[in-house]
Amino acid sequence: MKFTVESRVTQLPIDHTIVAGWTARDKASVDHHIEELAALGIAPPSKVPLYYRVSSALITQAEKIEVLGDATSGEVEPLLINHNNKIYLGLASDHTDRDLEIHSVAASKQACLKPVATELWNYETVRDHLDELILRCTIKEHGNRVTYQEGSLSSLRPLDELINGTDFIDASAMLCGTLGAIGSVRAACDYRMEIEDPVLQRYIKLNYIVSQLPIVS
Repeated sequence: MKFTVESRVTQLPIDHTIVAGWTARDKASVDHHIEELAALGIAPPSKVPLYYRVSSALITQAEKIEVLGDATSGEVEPLLINHNNKIYLGLASDHTDRDLEIHSVAASKQACLKPVATELWNYETVRDHLDELILRCTIKEHGNRVTYQEGSLSSLRPLDELINGTDFIDASAMLCGTLGAIGSVRAACDYRMEIEDPVLQRYIKLNYIVSQLPIVS
C-alpha cells in the first residue's frame, strides 16, 4: 500500500491488522462509550483495552466503501504502522457494523472495510507531543455537516502503551481507538476526518463516502 511520508511516496506492506478497542484513558470515558453501545444492545467488554485481529484485506484507501444495510458507522482513530521496526502515525476509520456488533464485536470489526489516509508521519516526530494532537470527524446529516467527534489524543491511552500491549510486529497496522460520539453513535454516509498536529502545524485528512447495499432475505 502506498503512503506519502514527508513528501516521499513509499510502499509499506500490511500483513497483520489490529483494532484496539476500549482505549479511553480515564474510566469515565470508557464507561461513557460502554453506555453508548449498551444503548444499541451491545455487551460490555471482558477487559480493557481489547485487541481485535481483523483481515489486512480490509485496509483500504478507496474514497468510497460499500456496506450491507443502514446500520454501520465510522470512527476516527490514530493509525500506527510498523515497517522494519520503524513506526509511522496516520489516520483511519474503524467502520463497524452496529447491528452485527450486538451479537459479536469481533465479527462486527471484520464486517466493514477500514478506510485509511494516504499520508503518514514518522512517529518519532510527534512522540514528545502526542497528547496535543487533535482528532476530528464530521458527518453529513440532513444536508448539513455536523461535528461527530472531536478531542485530543490525551483522551486515549498513550500510544506507546498500546504498542507494548500487543504483538505489534513488523508489517503490522493498528487502529488505536476512538473518542465518544457527540450526540450518539449513528450511521452516516459522508465522513470527513483529520488529525491535527498544532505543534508542527500540519494535518492528515481522510474523506470517504458510504454506499449502503440492500439486505436481501
